[in-house]
Amino acid sequence: MSYPKPLRRLSSLLSRLPGIGEKSATRLALHLLRMPPSVARELGESIASLHNAVIRCSTCFNIADEDPCAVCSDPSRRAELICVVEGPTDIVPIEKSGEYRGRYHVLGGAISPIDGVMPDDLHVKELLDRVARGGIEEVVIATNLTAEGESTASFLAGALRPSGVRLTRIAYGMPVGADLEYADEVTVGRAMKGRREM
Repeated sequence: MSYPKPLRRLSSLLSRLPGIGEKSATRLALHLLRMPPSVARELGESIASLHNAVIRCSTCFNIADEDPCAVCSDPSRRAELICVVEGPTDIVPIEKSGEYRGRYHVLGGAISPIDGVMPDDLHVKELLDRVARGGIEEVVIATNLTAEGESTASFLAGALRPSGVRLTRIAYGMPVGADLEYADEVTVGRAMKGRREM
């Protein structure tokens, strides 16, 4: 037995989402079918309006519903401090930490020549322009701790060094609750190098 064509089409579309396989997509489609029509309609309208409702901040390139975004327009944030991240999702854990009160700059990815992503494909020029306008004292480079993230951090450091702005990199190390015996040697090595006074 096969499902009705509209259900199969919805399942096929849902399976395009990351982490959703064919079986999960079918379960989701069947669940949507059981929902009250008003809830399913509201979900559909929300999805349909997403691209028009979410924009990019013209200052930091974070996703937002207004321009400038809430962080860029917040007078309590330190305007002289910029944290550079690869994508919008990288901002969430930094904000949750409660340790950072500056502003952000979203690159839109990381340099990866093998994938055809070069500095010109990212918001590097806009970052350099922000620093060149003055008023920036420190740039925190918080790209991911991957080969691409490290390559991007090195490139940014080289590009920003002539400006005289203070450049810092997020620390590396052991995650809270991790056992040393299960950590890889690179992580342990970086944790040892980044040790501090107690």
